[in-house]
Amino acid sequence: MKRITVFLIMFIFSAASIFAQKYAFVDTEYILSNIPSYKAAQDQLDQLSESWQKEIENKYAEIDKLYKNYQAERVLLTDEMRVKREEQIIKAEQEIKKQQNDYFGQEGALFKKREELVKPIQDEIYNTIKELATENGYAVIFDSSSGPTMLYTNPRYDISDEVLQKLGYKN
Repeated sequence: MKRITVFLIMFIFSAASIFAQKYAFVDTEYILSNIPSYKAAQDQLDQLSESWQKEIENKYAEIDKLYKNYQAERVLLTDEMRVKREEQIIKAEQEIKKQQNDYFGQEGALFKKREELVKPIQDEIYNTIKELATENGYAVIFDSSSGPTMLYTNPRYDISDEVLQKLGYKN
């Protein structure tokens, strides 16, 4: 009997602590869209990406031209000259694929530039959210922009504007 009483008391305290938790959510896309430095960083990344993409496309066009010239002249070339031209085309393709990976790969220049420009902004947002959670006693803060993980959110618990305000921006 004593065990049941202890169990019931523990259950009541744990249930009370579960229901006493405070939850909130933020929309990081909304927050980022209201930060001018993020927009500027995104524009800079887009321009850089576009310029590198054009450079890659131009080099692929050169390789295509080399290949078409080779196809047209192939019957006139000796075996040795054919092999040399084929190797030249293959080498050019390998170089452009390497350059493409250097620009756009997982650890490429674009990734590094994104980390350099955007990560400090994201870290500042994360630290501000953490600070607000501590100040207001939130147990959990969800991000409503990261997908359909929340079916319903009461706008009353959206602290996105508070995050922007604490960062020094206006919505």
